[in-house]
Amino acid sequence: MQKKRLIVIGGGAAGFFCAVNAASQNNNLEVIIVEKTNRLLSKVKVSGGGRCNVTHGCFSIAEMIKKYPRGEKFLKQAFHHFFTTDTIEWFQKRNVKLKTEDDGRMFPESNSSETIINCLLNEANKYNVQILMNREVVKIEKNPSGDHINSFQLFFKDDFILRSNFICIACGGYQKEDQYKWIAHLGHTFEKPYPSLFTFNVSKNPITELMGISVENAHVKINGTKLAQTGPVLITHWGFSGPAILKLSAFAAKQLAALQYHFSIAINWVSSYNENSLLEKFKSIRLEMASKKIINKNPFNLPQRLWEYHLNLCGIKPELRWADLPSKQQNLLVKQLCSQQFTVNGKTTFKEEFVTAGGITLNEVNANTMASKIVPGLFFAGEILDVDGITGGFNFQHAWTSGFLAAKEISRIVKEETMFLNDN
Repeated sequence: MQKKRLIVIGGGAAGFFCAVNAASQNNNLEVIIVEKTNRLLSKVKVSGGGRCNVTHGCFSIAEMIKKYPRGEKFLKQAFHHFFTTDTIEWFQKRNVKLKTEDDGRMFPESNSSETIINCLLNEANKYNVQILMNREVVKIEKNPSGDHINSFQLFFKDDFILRSNFICIACGGYQKEDQYKWIAHLGHTFEKPYPSLFTFNVSKNPITELMGISVENAHVKINGTKLAQTGPVLITHWGFSGPAILKLSAFAAKQLAALQYHFSIAINWVSSYNENSLLEKFKSIRLEMASKKIINKNPFNLPQRLWEYHLNLCGIKPELRWADLPSKQQNLLVKQLCSQQFTVNGKTTFKEEFVTAGGITLNEVNANTMASKIVPGLFFAGEILDVDGITGGFNFQHAWTSGFLAAKEISRIVKEETMFLNDN
């Protein structure tokens, strides 16, 4: 019997996972990865500072799906078939052990993304997955044949043409609407793309002089909305970054795109207090530390340079003691610490973790198999779908899950066809 062919479009995490699993599960499949650039697994390589944040140590589907601003219900179904535990086990069977850090992120024990890359490349080599580089697909045509499944013709930028029985589109997220045209040509629709996981620009604000300083538990709120996050905030030379900012950018991605990235935020640098409770705290501080200089005694464990910055903003001189702090300046300091206002003018891409929100409309794809509901034989995996997560390994888990489910379904169809032909 002639082998069926699967072409996977995209040489990233989702594409590779689909390809190697399909090839290993069914030897009646010829599997080809086509990648439009000269680089494979590029996001895997840079993720987690070059260590590759493979997944997250969360073993509750109900909790895990809360980490996805878009695609929550879709993933709730998909994760029942391939979840965190399956990812850990899959890599462990291939001698790649993962470790969990305090914040839940999981990395290879080697602390090197090369371990993950080599594992996937070895699997591709072991199961004879072909890899074609510098091959950009510009058009796909459906060619109904006598087979049980439609066959396809893929047209490439350099006039190269390939035929295939199955296609898995795993090319990552596109940033522009017109980049989806070749997929829309097949009858699929897509949600408008816009950036997720980006940092906030507050250029020319004096706080940028404190670049490099981070506060572990700050609360950041977008004014005029209910959108807020608490967690580490990093001051940069252009504004704010860190997990709290990146998470907020993900959950607010659509709203902030509509505002063209011009909005205001309030930062509570001492998130365990609000203005009322902090005023009460100040009363006890002033009694306990009456004779001490305010500048020398920072009762909130803020970085010293940030503390001095706030005192300076409130006009509190270095020699002033707690007992002598005027009410007006005390109230101003409380307000600054609990609700400092910033005007954000633009964003900066967080390149390591950059993700595109938007993509192929989810109600057109079977969440249990990643199969197109419109085109038989067509599958999707990874970021091309309208699914995106916050930082911490969540986007990779979606890539592994969707890639695996597409591979499993393609393998099942080929197996059934083979049995049918053998019986006849």
